[in-house]
Amino acid sequence: MVVILFSIWFYPDSEAKNEISSERVKVTLRDVGHQLLLSYQDSTSLVLPVVEIEPAKYQLSFQSELEFEPGNLVAIIDKNIKKAALSSNYLVEVKDCSSKEVSYSFEIINTEKKNIIPCRGRILPKNCYLIEVQFTTKKAPFHWKTILYAIVIVGFLLFQFLFNKRREVAVFEKVINENHSALGIFKFYPKQNKLVKEAEEISLSKKECELLEIFIANPNQIIKREELTKKVWEDKGVIVGRSLDTYILKLRKKLKGDDTIKLTNVHGVGYKLEI
Repeated sequence: MVVILFSIWFYPDSEAKNEISSERVKVTLRDVGHQLLLSYQDSTSLVLPVVEIEPAKYQLSFQSELEFEPGNLVAIIDKNIKKAALSSNYLVEVKDCSSKEVSYSFEIINTEKKNIIPCRGRILPKNCYLIEVQFTTKKAPFHWKTILYAIVIVGFLLFQFLFNKRREVAVFEKVINENHSALGIFKFYPKQNKLVKEAEEISLSKKECELLEIFIANPNQIIKREELTKKVWEDKGVIVGRSLDTYILKLRKKLKGDDTIKLTNVHGVGYKLEI
C-alpha cells in the first residue's frame, strides 16, 4: 500500500519533469545556435531543428558552415544551460558533418575543478559542424521531498510495527488476566484448580476453589457461614456439618507462604479474607 502511494506520487512527477526537460533542452540548444551565429556576425543563416538522437543526447546543426573559437562556444553553452536550469553535468562534441570525426569536445562536471575544456583561443576553421550535447548526470541528487516522504514512510512502518506489538502484548496480558487472579504472591487459576507461587504449583480441590473464588471476589469483607455453605454446598443439593471449617483450614495451610494474606474467623459470624 505504502509503495503504491509512493509510486503514484513519484513516477508521474518524474515523467512530467522528463518531458518538460526534453523540450527545454531543445529550446535552449536552439538559442545556443542562434547566439553562436550572432557572435560571428551571421544573422541570416538558419539554425536547424534540434534532434534528440539518443536518450539525453541532442544534436544541434546549422544551414551554413561556421567557424568558432572553443572558449566562446563553452561560454555560450554553459550560460544557456545554467539559465534553463538543466543538468550541470554534460559532454559536448563538435563533429565534422561529412566524416563524423570529432573536431572539438569538452566536458563540464558540476564543479569547475573537474571541468575539461581544451584548446581555448584556437579558432576552428569554417566548416559544416554538428554540435552534440550529452547530459551525463550519473545519479540524481535526493530531492528534499524524496527524503521527507522516505522519513514519513519509515515512520509509518515503525509506528505500525510498534502498534501491532503493543496490541499483541495487550491481548496476551488480557488472556493471562482472564485466566488467573492475583492473590498476594500467588496466582489463582480457578479453572485449573491450582495456586501458583513462583515456579511452585499448589493443587486445590473443587470445593477449595469455589470458596477461594468467593473470598477473592469479596476481599476484606466478612462473609457469613450460611452464605458460604449455601453457595458451595446447599445450592448443589448437599447438606454439610463441619465441612466448611475443614476446607477453611486447608486453604489457610496452602496460603501460609504469604503473610499479607489471612483467612480469619469472625466468631459466630463467618470468615474474612484479609489482604
